[in-house]
Amino acid sequence: MSLTLSMDFQFKTSIEKLWAALTDSSQLAKWVANIHTGEGMENNFMPVVGHKFQFRTKPTEFWSGIIEGEVLVVEEPYRLSYTWESGEKHTVTWTLKDLGNGFVNLHLEQTGISNQQALHGAKYGWGKWCGELKKWLEQ
Repeated sequence: MSLTLSMDFQFKTSIEKLWAALTDSSQLAKWVANIHTGEGMENNFMPVVGHKFQFRTKPTEFWSGIIEGEVLVVEEPYRLSYTWESGEKHTVTWTLKDLGNGFVNLHLEQTGISNQQALHGAKYGWGKWCGELKKWLEQ
């Protein structure tokens, strides 16, 4: 059985600024952080189809601290999709929609989740990260 996480976030920003926050390696390191320490994850992300990337943080006794991925879709500034592998392999797809009046909706869909515990973990993680993204965009 495969589960899907679907979440929406609204940000007061431009679609271009939000796209940059999702695709620029240095900006990603500001909001994609170690859930426990808050330390930004080093990464080599590039919005190029076929690019293989990693997010790296301090390993623990339960986890290597590495998330591996490959960029699948880049439709600037509206859609970005990549694999996301840390234990199990998922597909993450971001869809951006300009709502007007300076607001943008960011839709997240993560597919391939194997069980409820992993689904809840992903929901918690993305919720926390998108809270950090909101702070980053408001600076």
